[in-house]
Amino acid sequence: MMMTYARDGTLATSSMEPGFVEFYGANFSDLAAQLYVYLGDMGEAQDVVQEAFCRAWVRWGRISRYEEPVGWVRRVAWNLATSRIRRLIIARRYARLERPRTVDGPAPDRVALMAALATLPANQRRAVVLHYLADMSVAQIADMCGAREGAVKTWLYRGRAALASQLRESEEASPHAR
Repeated sequence: MMMTYARDGTLATSSMEPGFVEFYGANFSDLAAQLYVYLGDMGEAQDVVQEAFCRAWVRWGRISRYEEPVGWVRRVAWNLATSRIRRLIIARRYARLERPRTVDGPAPDRVALMAALATLPANQRRAVVLHYLADMSVAQIADMCGAREGAVKTWLYRGRAALASQLRESEEASPHAR
C-alpha cells in the first residue's frame, strides 16, 4: 500500500480510508447547497466543497475522530468560499478603478524595421538586436552565442548591409517617400 503524508504530517493512504466514502456521500449535497446560497453559483459551491473534502481525506485519520467531522469540512469550505469572494471583490475593484489605456500602434518606420529584421538569417538578426538594442559589445555577443568575435563582426556587417538595402527598398516603394 502506497503511503503519503499531508502537510500537517498525518498519514494518508492511496486507498479510501474506512468511512470516508460514506461520510462524503452523506454530506456533500447539503454542504454544496449551503455554499450555493452563499456564493450564488453552483459550480463554485461544488468546487469549494470538493476542495474541502479533498483536504479532509488527506487528514481523515485525525478528522474522523472529531465529534463532528462535517463541521471541519464545512469550516474549510466556507473559508475557501470567503477567500474566493474576497479575490473577486478585489478584482472587480481593480477593474472599476483601472482606466483602459490606449496604445498607439507602431510607427511606419518601426513596422519597416521589424519586417526587414525578419528577413535576416537568425545569427545576423540576433547580433544586430543584441548589439544595437541590448547595447552589448561584440565580445559579449560572441560569448553569449559561443562564436568567435570575427564571426559576430561578420554577422553585424552583413546584417547592417541587408537592413540598409531592405529599408532603402521599403522607402522607395512607400507612397510617403520624400
